[in-house]
Amino acid sequence: MNIRALAAWRAGNNGVGVARQRPPSMTRRQFGRAAAGTAVLGGTLGSGLFKPGLAEASNSFGPIPIPAPRGSPFHVFGPVLFGPADLEPSTITNLNGFVGLAYLDGMVTQTNTKTGEILRLPFVNSDMRFMKGNFRGTDGDFHRGTFALV
Repeated sequence: MNIRALAAWRAGNNGVGVARQRPPSMTRRQFGRAAAGTAVLGGTLGSGLFKPGLAEASNSFGPIPIPAPRGSPFHVFGPVLFGPADLEPSTITNLNGFVGLAYLDGMVTQTNTKTGEILRLPFVNSDMRFMKGNFRGTDGDFHRGTFALV
């Protein structure tokens, strides 16, 4: 390769054929948005918001249910028309936590997809609740968990 000939060729072409500088592929505004998005994503992931929980199938335990009400096979106090409003809302014994409770009434619509027949049916005193907190399990140890009863 002749370096002198290459230099003469560049000088004679007045910049034609010379490698030009490529324009930036990202503007400052695009860079700022990408950096802000990365910071938000990193903060979300770092906070443990999307952190998966651990499941232990080998160490299975269950909560201890409350005693069944007199004359009932179920371990839950359901909605009663003429009963006290302060019945035990939790279905777990030794629960130290929060309980959410809702009694829902209304109508539902059932549609037969084959015939197109529509039925409106009532549901009365539908009981939905959740429990979240610390409890003593059947293994005798304290555990933390969330339960739902629909």
